[in-house]
Amino acid sequence: MPLPPEDRHLSPCTGWTRTHWEAAADDLLTAVRPYASPARALIDLPGTRPSWSGRRSDGLEGYARTFLPAALRIAGAGGADPHGLLELYADGLDAGTRTPTSERDLADGDLESWPLITDRGQAMVEAASIAFALRLTRPWLWDRLDNAVRERVGRWLAGALHHAPNDNNWWLFPLSVGGFLAEVGIEEKDARAAVRRGLEKIDQWYLGHGWYTDGRPRAFDHYNGWALHLYPVLHAHLAQDQAMLDEYGSRLATHLAGYAHTFGADGAPIHQGRSLTYRFAAAAPLWAGALTGHTPLAPGTTRRLASGALRYFLDRGAVDEHGLLTLGWHGPEPRLIQPYSGPASPYWAGSAFLGLLLPPDHPVWTAPEEPAPAEIRDTVLALPQPGWLVQSTAADGLVRLHNHGSDDQPTDHVQPDNPYYARLAHSTVTGPTHEGAADNHLALLVDGESTERGRIDPLGAGPGWAASTWRPRADGQELPGVTVTSLTLAHGPDEIRAHLVTGAAPGTGVRHGGWAVAGARVESGPAAVARADGRLTSELRNLHGFTAADTVPVPGGTVYGAEAALPVLTGTLPAGPALLACAARLTGTAGLPPLSALDLTALPGDPCRLGVRWTDGTVWEIHIGTGTVSVTRWN
Repeated sequence: MPLPPEDRHLSPCTGWTRTHWEAAADDLLTAVRPYASPARALIDLPGTRPSWSGRRSDGLEGYARTFLPAALRIAGAGGADPHGLLELYADGLDAGTRTPTSERDLADGDLESWPLITDRGQAMVEAASIAFALRLTRPWLWDRLDNAVRERVGRWLAGALHHAPNDNNWWLFPLSVGGFLAEVGIEEKDARAAVRRGLEKIDQWYLGHGWYTDGRPRAFDHYNGWALHLYPVLHAHLAQDQAMLDEYGSRLATHLAGYAHTFGADGAPIHQGRSLTYRFAAAAPLWAGALTGHTPLAPGTTRRLASGALRYFLDRGAVDEHGLLTLGWHGPEPRLIQPYSGPASPYWAGSAFLGLLLPPDHPVWTAPEEPAPAEIRDTVLALPQPGWLVQSTAADGLVRLHNHGSDDQPTDHVQPDNPYYARLAHSTVTGPTHEGAADNHLALLVDGESTERGRIDPLGAGPGWAASTWRPRADGQELPGVTVTSLTLAHGPDEIRAHLVTGAAPGTGVRHGGWAVAGARVESGPAAVARADGRLTSELRNLHGFTAADTVPVPGGTVYGAEAALPVLTGTLPAGPALLACAARLTGTAGLPPLSALDLTALPGDPCRLGVRWTDGTVWEIHIGTGTVSVTRWN
């Protein structure tokens, strides 16, 4: 159905109001109904391939992940249910729990049974959504179910209390189930223990200042907001546990102070991390802060960011011709699919409708929209816990995230680089390359092959800078004795990337990629430039140590377009410690001072002590050594 007309008086930035959110939820929920099983226990959405858990699990995922936004829609309307959603999901509860099964596929004659909850099984994830949905709709659904159905549903959910989750945000799924079961008097002791275990586990991962790592030593991504903060805060809110809410809500508020800076003026969240097909789930922590009063954001800013994110994706093809969310970013994108992704996985985005729990007269719906942080002024914000530097520019609304701390590497071994974690930088308008030269990466060339970054050891992040060390890897092994110390500086729209390479053989080739821009043409000249007419320009210019500049096509493009171009610099390492430095710029603004006006000069007495003069005349001094950096801003 067509959306309501825009309201540019109340929402001057996005035009969207509460009625748009309600209409969007209704459209998404209506679109999945034709794919429900006869008794409505599974919603088996079409797809080219099932997840690694099998079609039965995928059907449960379709049920659970749409039940949550349905519950938010109904609870937000005080129980009003003009589309008959409660009946649909009540029927599914009855049919799905009659004969739970370990059968993965949809066997002939059994198109309804839910999979059993097992150790590290996907059903545990979906049980959390079902538990929250039942909690939200309890007066209109759970309390009206037959006793036999409640008993079966409770027994099925209780499997989450007695099986092991994966050692990451999954600990919050038994917590979510336990919160509901304790509330309705089912296995109360074990239910409360599951809540306690979940909180104890994430407390171990809390690094302070609003940031958790997701189980692994340095796994920072959108799961911070849409899981590690959302689940405990929502549980505490529903349990009316003020002490718990004060503790976990204050963490959320601190997180949101930085998180708000990661949305572009077009509404896009940073394109970084896994499960990006969850898309506008990035709005969920914003609403959680407003719902609980634990947010530093004005009501109009919260709605502007959340509505911007929802509209960004719905305006860019996130739903197909049948009204279904696809596995992708804008449209379908196979490179974003993880093995655990099934056709219904994108409906994790349903948590974004959390804002509907706030009544229509709440300031978050009635206050005029206020600009996003990226629209107000140029900002460079250090986030030391994840090792990030967030850089935004108001003229074009772009946000860039410089990464010196998130690698998603496990504790006991090093995996091949994941481009969504290992790159030096990510943004709201670019995606990583998957073939050919790597974007935003310094590679040593060993036997013609590029090295990987491997495990990242952060050195810190401060005003205008972030730094790390890493040990280049080839063929799954560290290069013996080789260390790279990397430093990013950001000021206005410009960046400096400096690297000190020690222990490498003289004559080793190096290649540095800049920002890969979709739809850009290849240009030649003294700098490497990729320019997309009227939209984006990516430039990379040598400051020290590189000898050639080029712009190369990106095989297969990026998630932002099938064709893309990448600026690259190349050179060879001298004997001894080698300093490499370049200037980079990603911009959607014409008429900026030329990047050639940026100057880097070696200062007397130490070749690794450098003076920086930015294009606006601002002067900094930096020093880079093996495993150590310092930055001084003179004006």
